[in-house]
Amino acid sequence: MASTPSSTSRTTGRASDGHPADRHDLIRVRGARVNNLKDVSLEIPKRRLTVFTGVSGSGKSSLVFDTIAAESQRMINETYPAFVQGFMPSLDRPEVDALDGLTTAIVVGQERLAANIRSTLGTVSDVNAVLRILFSRFATPHIGSPQAYSFNVPSATGSGALTVDKGDRTTAQKATFTIVGGMCPHCEGTGSVSDIDLAAVVDEELSFSDGAVLVPGYKADGWYAKLFGAVIPLDVPVKDLTKKQRHDLLYAESRKIKAEGMNITYEGLIPKIEKSILSKDRDSLQPHLRRFVDQAVTFGTCPECGGTRLAEGARTSTIDGTSIADACAMQISDLAAWVDGLDLPGAGPLLEGLRETLAAFVEIGLGYLSLDRPSGTLSGGEAQRTKMIRHLGSALTDATYVFDEPTIGLHPHDIRQMNDLLGRLRDKGNTVLVVEHKPETIAVADHVVDIGPRAGSAGGEVVFEGTVEELRSSGTLTGRHLDDRARLNDAVREPTGVLEIRGADTHNLRSVDVDVPRGVLVAVTGVAGSGKSSLIHGALTGRDGVVAVDQSPIRGSRRSNPATFTGALEPLRKAFAKANGVKPALFSANSEGACPACNGAGLIFTELGFMDTVSTVCEECGGRRYRPEVLEHTLGGHSIADVLELPVTGALELVSSGEAKVPAAAKILDRLVKVGLGYLTLGQPLSTLSGGERQRLKLAVQMGEAGDVYILDEPTTGLHLADVEQMLDMLDALVDSGRSVIVIEHHQAVMAHADWIIDLGPGAGHDGGRVVFEGTPAELVAGRSTVTGEHLAEYVGA
Repeated sequence: MASTPSSTSRTTGRASDGHPADRHDLIRVRGARVNNLKDVSLEIPKRRLTVFTGVSGSGKSSLVFDTIAAESQRMINETYPAFVQGFMPSLDRPEVDALDGLTTAIVVGQERLAANIRSTLGTVSDVNAVLRILFSRFATPHIGSPQAYSFNVPSATGSGALTVDKGDRTTAQKATFTIVGGMCPHCEGTGSVSDIDLAAVVDEELSFSDGAVLVPGYKADGWYAKLFGAVIPLDVPVKDLTKKQRHDLLYAESRKIKAEGMNITYEGLIPKIEKSILSKDRDSLQPHLRRFVDQAVTFGTCPECGGTRLAEGARTSTIDGTSIADACAMQISDLAAWVDGLDLPGAGPLLEGLRETLAAFVEIGLGYLSLDRPSGTLSGGEAQRTKMIRHLGSALTDATYVFDEPTIGLHPHDIRQMNDLLGRLRDKGNTVLVVEHKPETIAVADHVVDIGPRAGSAGGEVVFEGTVEELRSSGTLTGRHLDDRARLNDAVREPTGVLEIRGADTHNLRSVDVDVPRGVLVAVTGVAGSGKSSLIHGALTGRDGVVAVDQSPIRGSRRSNPATFTGALEPLRKAFAKANGVKPALFSANSEGACPACNGAGLIFTELGFMDTVSTVCEECGGRRYRPEVLEHTLGGHSIADVLELPVTGALELVSSGEAKVPAAAKILDRLVKVGLGYLTLGQPLSTLSGGERQRLKLAVQMGEAGDVYILDEPTTGLHLADVEQMLDMLDALVDSGRSVIVIEHHQAVMAHADWIIDLGPGAGHDGGRVVFEGTPAELVAGRSTVTGEHLAEYVGA
């Protein structure tokens, strides 16, 4: 170890004597054992920028988020009254001996914003709320209060009798009310209308019992059979139903009926689909529901509001000729200029706050977005920077800001700006903790903590603490690779054809025509917001033979794990069943094989109201999740629980040969190893995986799909410097197998390794949307005609 915690505290520049309060300048962690951490103890200097490094899965997030930040937030929650705590999420105490010197933790993670059909960038950032107040006070004609400009508030009127008791007498009065809302009545504030294809909802030739209903989840022998059986005959083909029966099946409005001796609510298929599926953002749906929506539903812009979501009054009430719909549709940098030009007597505080927020958007590199952008369409990096905005102008000091790879989705040109913002937060007197892989951000750290030496069970230790310069000479994996620079690809492959894109105009693209080479590795580059994803996903995703791996997150509970998510458990269960002459369901912890005491969870959870939920290992199964009799059945000398406790590399070795050979499972596990996840155990809950691990898990799954063209959106997300080379080898293997690989990427190592680069820009938003370079990496570096070219030339030392 290059430096000790005590030497670190001596170099922080604070006096060791003086007032006793001045000596509390360290966050002390003692005996942290969360996830794979191995009794980690360290001291972190306060009011400094500390970067935590290490390979993906080494334990960085377990230390920073699940230990330090989690305990800070738990202790703050305990300061609220018990009544309030009852409404708050219950947080477990991290497994750690002692934590000292904690301050209020503000976590800015990389989770994407909620994909809600009614949520936009303007609503999640509260800018819309300020604009609504501004227009309600100063727009002409005046139409009402701020809710008259909200697309989530419908207009409503009502009247009725009101009885008032006044002592010994009662008087009857007539009461009326009117609410003026801004919601478009035609599309109900969604901005789009949907047309459902009945042929994709029901098969007219079949009866309900034969599977006429094609909507996912509507099984012919399930609960819905009892529900619909109370209204229509289940054995009659849909085409032969009476007019009333057909209406009841498809369009009946909600009403109470009696079925199976119970009073329940009944409604037709179409209203059910609209409420349970179409009312949600498409990106938030599970994959099978998303496929159904894509097949059965056609979306179009609302003809009445033109997609603005607003009623006519809100669309025609203006300030200097600009409506709130116009303001929300502007690029934020343009909106900031419009607000700067407003001269409204009496609006000083409103305009001042609005100007500061919009300026923060521009400063943080999000000036190319518009406020009407649905929140679910923002990338993880854009979402994280949106969350940062509310903290930039905050007057709070002595807080602990915790960031999870804040450079995700950022072009090298923008990383410098992000580093400046992190420095500003620190200089205000805050402690800034950053989990990061990019050397550009590691370089600006005051203090570095390297976790390792490897991932999973081979990690969980502090292998280095000290300065960046000391890290370089430390001999750790991060130190050895910190100055790695990829060489320019001087042996580019020859294309075997092209994928034509003509007239692409999605979002900010300006009728782009470009030929994407086939049979080679193509890197699509450009600053954030230049139009990379709009070009590739908008023009190529959905074509025959194209497999696209986007940035949409995977969801995982403590019951799901790499074996279940990738599908590797299915062939393993069948192999166990065949070898032992029993049913495959026995080998599922979510089915017949589950331990009855913990229902296959391995843990017993005890709810204690507003206090911490206590989790204890199930005494019945010892945390192994299965019935004892299930574990007596073996394959190659291993029980199913033994296999799930193996790392992916160990499980691959087991199922690749001998009596435990399972080719289908081996094929899946091999892909996990190739994407750098060989250290994960097969049964590790997905809820414990980092964002980068989840991204690569999804990549491993979709690599198994048959396709000629693979589109990968930032596959290096969450990758340590030492793992990038392995990712490049995997991309080469895909190309050498005859596939075309298109990578949307900011990492210079991927750019340098590519056979062909398509660079978009020159800027973001309306300053981008054009192809500014096509050619080899060497040609891009030689010309230095774009921002990407300049940074790539600097990276390779040209």
